[in-house]
Amino acid sequence: MAIDTTNPLPDSLDTPRLSTRDKLVLFVLCAAQFMVALDFSVLNVALPVLGADLGMSPSALQWAVTAFALPSGGFLLLFGRMGDLYGRRRLFLSGLALFGAASLLATLAWDPASFLAGRALQGLGAAAIVPTGMSLLTTTFPEGPARDRALGISGTLLSLGFTVGMVAGGTLTDTLGWRSTMGLLTLFALIVLPLAPALLPESLPHSLKGMGGTPVPDRPRLDVPGAITVTGGLLALIYALSTAADQGFGRPDVVAGLIAGLLLLAAFVKVESRSARPLVSLPMLRRRTVAWGNIGGLVTFSMMSTVVFVLTLYLQEVLHLSAFETGLVFGVQGVLSAVAGTYAPRVIGRFGPRRTLVGSLVGQGALIAALLGLDTGSWSVWLATAAVSLASMCHLGAIISYGVTVTSGVPDEEQGLATGLVTSTQQIGITVGIPLLGVLATTSDDLMSGVHTVLALDTAIVLVAAVLVGQGLRTRRA
Repeated sequence: MAIDTTNPLPDSLDTPRLSTRDKLVLFVLCAAQFMVALDFSVLNVALPVLGADLGMSPSALQWAVTAFALPSGGFLLLFGRMGDLYGRRRLFLSGLALFGAASLLATLAWDPASFLAGRALQGLGAAAIVPTGMSLLTTTFPEGPARDRALGISGTLLSLGFTVGMVAGGTLTDTLGWRSTMGLLTLFALIVLPLAPALLPESLPHSLKGMGGTPVPDRPRLDVPGAITVTGGLLALIYALSTAADQGFGRPDVVAGLIAGLLLLAAFVKVESRSARPLVSLPMLRRRTVAWGNIGGLVTFSMMSTVVFVLTLYLQEVLHLSAFETGLVFGVQGVLSAVAGTYAPRVIGRFGPRRTLVGSLVGQGALIAALLGLDTGSWSVWLATAAVSLASMCHLGAIISYGVTVTSGVPDEEQGLATGLVTSTQQIGITVGIPLLGVLATTSDDLMSGVHTVLALDTAIVLVAAVLVGQGLRTRRA
């Protein structure tokens, strides 16, 4: 008989109280995550103005996004593991400093090359901030209600940052110019960086500490072949998928990137199976919670990003809403996501992460299905606002519960790897959804028909994933 033992019901469902120091640590870590999430979307509506100012062609503007996406996604696993081996705090602080300096460079950019260099360095800084910040959070707050609450706040700000970026980007560009979008990120880094050193504990593994915690010279070695193959594979895949979102899958460099990425990732698995000190422990990947939790995360991110993309097209091209009015629709989505983030940890405490993840995926799929009722009538804006906002609440529940699922039961010395997998899943999910499904809307002769096709496929994928994840996470009595 199948039973759910993924998260026994806690003795108390009360929201845990956090000390003042815990709150400050959480503020620093969440502010850094919010800053990175903001960077994913704040520049989008500013691209045409930016291109005209710096003399970038429309085709070159794609690199304003890709230059950030490549390093931010490609180096996540590597930096997550480096944090485990050599200290998360120092890598987190280095990432913050690099991100702030890169944002300043992008703000002051004088030509396309200097701007794209700033964006690439922002991405590299983000790749250090995200996995080390998440692993500092999961090791600071013990497994259980305290960690669930911390992950809930972090997940809420992650979702809210992406939404705020969409709204703030247009407002800042219209009032202060495109450079203010990058200046905002510089300001965030200047606020967080001075606070972090005094608040965040170092996390050197025991093998690196001598008497009294003094570091000793016998450091564990990094799995260089594994680092090269996984980073190269992720870079190739992210480049191919990012380019395909704008240019289609027919380009030779897209095809070459997909093939190279898959071959390198296959080589990575082979390397890890033979390595004495692997970058990624294959037994960890075989953990039911890690494997199926990340599949749930991949689906919720990729399918929700696709919905946001096609709804943006629909609201502006079919209903002829302005960019500001479209931003208001997604502003409601952001507010309700924040509400969901407040209650999600309590739901996880009551029903367990498995049931919460599966239920959230089912709710997300059902509400996306409701969007199939959209048509050319002006009343549809209300359906779009309600359905996408409620779907985003379920999406937020899935984000938090899959993070709890993947990191639960993982030793502290491997939390960087676990959270690196979580954040890699986020980045890849955001990257793959639009080129795989969104292109069906942009290439359709009838945009309304294309939107319906994408939403139908999106619904089916989410609901099928809910069934598979539910079965995959189910444990059986011996």
